[in-house]
Amino acid sequence: MDPAELAHLRRARDLMDREYRRPLDVPAMARAALMSPAHFSRRFKAAYGETPYNYLMTRRIERAMALLRRGDLNVTEVCVEVGATSLGSFSTRFTELVGETPSAYRARDHSASAPVPACYARLVTRPSRIREASG
Repeated sequence: MDPAELAHLRRARDLMDREYRRPLDVPAMARAALMSPAHFSRRFKAAYGETPYNYLMTRRIERAMALLRRGDLNVTEVCVEVGATSLGSFSTRFTELVGETPSAYRARDHSASAPVPACYARLVTRPSRIREASG
């Protein structure tokens, strides 16, 4: 992949990482990458192994996991906090990526991971749609 094209894709990925709460759609992400939506979707998937929407949802679920581990927000509040617009879709995607419902994840005891630095916890708990990468 051309380094300039990869730099444009990183700009869109950084936008998703930074603005995951905002309603982002493929045309908005493509504008950040200076590409047409169709070309952006194809090239993003080629570069990162997943579609832009799946990447964005994975970032949202990752943040939701951190908020649920904290325990001071309920599932609906976490859903809104991470920018998901539908509790049902959020719960379905969370369960698909994490392997348990948001409520079950929140109810689980997370005290054993409390002394683990946040940067390492994110690495270990990061949800992945790419099963080969998570194994």
